[in-house]
Amino acid sequence: MATPIYIIEEARLRRNLELIADVARRADVEIILAFKAFALWKTFPVFREYIRSTTASSLSEARLALEEFGAKAHTFSPAYTADEIDEMVHCSSHLTFNSLTQYERWHERVVGKASIGLRVNPEYSEVGTALYNPCAPGTRFGVTADKLPEQLPADLEGFHCHCHCESGADVLERTLVHIEEKFARWFPQLKWLNLGGGHLMTRKDYDVERLVKILKGLHERYPWLKIILEPGSAFAWQTGPLVSHVVDIVEDKGIRTAILDVSFTCHMPDCLEMPYFPDVRGAEHVDEERGEHVYRLGGNSCLSGDFMAAWRFDHELQVGEEVVFEDMIHYTTVKTTMFNGITHPAIGMLHADGRMEVLRTFGYEDYRDRMD
Repeated sequence: MATPIYIIEEARLRRNLELIADVARRADVEIILAFKAFALWKTFPVFREYIRSTTASSLSEARLALEEFGAKAHTFSPAYTADEIDEMVHCSSHLTFNSLTQYERWHERVVGKASIGLRVNPEYSEVGTALYNPCAPGTRFGVTADKLPEQLPADLEGFHCHCHCESGADVLERTLVHIEEKFARWFPQLKWLNLGGGHLMTRKDYDVERLVKILKGLHERYPWLKIILEPGSAFAWQTGPLVSHVVDIVEDKGIRTAILDVSFTCHMPDCLEMPYFPDVRGAEHVDEERGEHVYRLGGNSCLSGDFMAAWRFDHELQVGEEVVFEDMIHYTTVKTTMFNGITHPAIGMLHADGRMEVLRTFGYEDYRDRMD
């Protein structure tokens, strides 16, 4: 292809959706799509074959749920504002408050229109990267048990608790010990419990049977609670690559950099934020930046740090050659920017019948109109 492009593969997407739907059925839970990780709305007809709801964290996401997915959202925001709260309620089946002060300020605008929830903080998380740890000391997310009244407000129907990031079933099992220890005494007053996202059940090494067993056990202990999970990455995990091209090769102090027509900071920001080294098709990540067929991969922006090192290929790279970054659909597609006016990759879908459809291309007007 002549242009950089994200390609979501329908067959891989359906594989993930089938697994998720099977877990939901067997464990008698609701699993919903978190837009913060995936929001390619032209794929929603496929999603609607397997799931009924989505989760939103902003007015735009809530509108996307109602207007494009066709169902009201399970909505959580760290803070609702006066100019958005009523429209967010209109777009929501469930609306969770982050604090008791937010609840007190807005709950009367929600009651009778959406099920009201409160985010709680069990003060336990095994997420190792501080940027993604919602339960770190000083967190702005959720209410700790010591701040809750013994009798919850009558219109509060659920607790929301998010503690995970690409975690396994064993992490959920250990986390539930803390959640129940801190908050189980309020469960008889509730109708639902949302266990948030980060449950990476479509990863190859994920223990799906253990997850089902854990969730069934939770049901047995609290049979009146509806259990909700809202993963994002799990839906789009390993569903497609970002295809880029070599536009130049430069060398300094023995270090060669293949400059691409995409950017890490613009189009793969989690690589720099997490950070993590993406899989590159046909190449091996190596620690040494010098050597035969070894290259840094450099973005096409003016940010000095817009590169990652290093990969060994089995041949000398040539200008015009494709460099394919695997697994670049979840989070990446929703976090891209138009910094520096770098040409944004197109978005395509490889259908199960082998047909390639370009869903969206981007041009100068997209960049210009963001500044209007």
